Amino acid sequence: MQSGGCTPVLNRSLLGVVAEAQKTGAFGKILGSVHGLEGILRGDFRDLGAISRSTWTRIAQTPGAALGSTRRKLRPEEVPDLLQILSDGRIGFLFTIGGNDSAGTAHSLSQAAGQAGYSLTVMNIPKTIDNDLVLTDHSPGYGSAARFVALATIGAGQDARAMGQASPITIIEVMGRDAGWLAASAALARRGEADAPHLICLPEVPVDEDRFVAAVEEAYRRYGFAVAVVAENTRGSAGVLGGQEEPWFVDDFGHPYYDGPARYLAGLVGRSLGVRVRYEKPGTIQRSFVSAVSRVDAREAELTGRAAVSFALSGHRDEMVTLVRGSGPKYSSTVSVAPLVKVAEGVKSMPKEYLDAENYWVTDAFLDYVRPLIGAPLPRFASLF
Repeated sequence: MQSGGCTPVLNRSLLGVVAEAQKTGAFGKILGSVHGLEGILRGDFRDLGAISRSTWTRIAQTPGAALGSTRRKLRPEEVPDLLQILSDGRIGFLFTIGGNDSAGTAHSLSQAAGQAGYSLTVMNIPKTIDNDLVLTDHSPGYGSAARFVALATIGAGQDARAMGQASPITIIEVMGRDAGWLAASAALARRGEADAPHLICLPEVPVDEDRFVAAVEEAYRRYGFAVAVVAENTRGSAGVLGGQEEPWFVDDFGHPYYDGPARYLAGLVGRSLGVRVRYEKPGTIQRSFVSAVSRVDAREAELTGRAAVSFALSGHRDEMVTLVRGSGPKYSSTVSVAPLVKVAEGVKSMPKEYLDAENYWVTDAFLDYVRPLIGAPLPRFASLF
């Protein structure tokens, strides 16, 4: 089953699971649950083994979740019915493709099955554009979303520079509920001193509004334009920027959603500098723009799906597949596993060695970390002025 927010390569992991399961010949049937837990509870399954190779080729290149995703939380009273449905279907292996919350759901099901005396092997395949899963170097989905953010920042910078006094300042709001990994990837766009972005605001570094305005003004006066990238839950001294005390929505897992800081900061800068300030909020485009898919990301997404099957058949259970970065000068990765209970409990924030808090920026160490994950080098452009 697939669950949580989608990624551009979520279906590559699904392909990996199915292809490896078919390759081993160890399974009588391979079923996919439509909309995750909801599909299991309804008994709404698809026979994934009956899908043609040509269809799988298209699915692997399709954004979103081919089976449909969900953010539905497992309720304790539903567990007996859910286990009965799985038992009636003679399901011996359950593969979930998801992030922190999905890892928690997978762990709960694994524990409940064990207590009920039901032999169920549960494995989670990691995915999230937020890159906030613990115990893995990075998460499938992040590299492609990071590539999109870097490309979008390059484009926004070129546009703001070209428009000049008409609209010289742009603030881009990037996804990332609790961590700034995705917003930080915008730094890849800056190859020269004048290039966008000129500052990046992350949840890990509280923003002083006066300092933010001053930093934007300095870039604007120096280069004739300015671009700032801010994470969606960028915080100030009083909480998430934007003046909202209460979130406009809280999901099934208790995650709050706010209006976001970009519009608020754009108003702040516009009033202070007396110029037009644009704010951009790409939203789900960040996790569905197939033209920005990283080849490295796509390969690793499929790799983790295949590895989950291999690990499960070798006796692993109640674990998540992880990616381990190689130590050589050329980027490489291998797979390992981590206990689901530890994955579900944690959120991986950006470490201090990746943050240049004084300048609302990131360090070279972070750039070395993220650069291999976005795949091919970013394009270089030119200007006549």
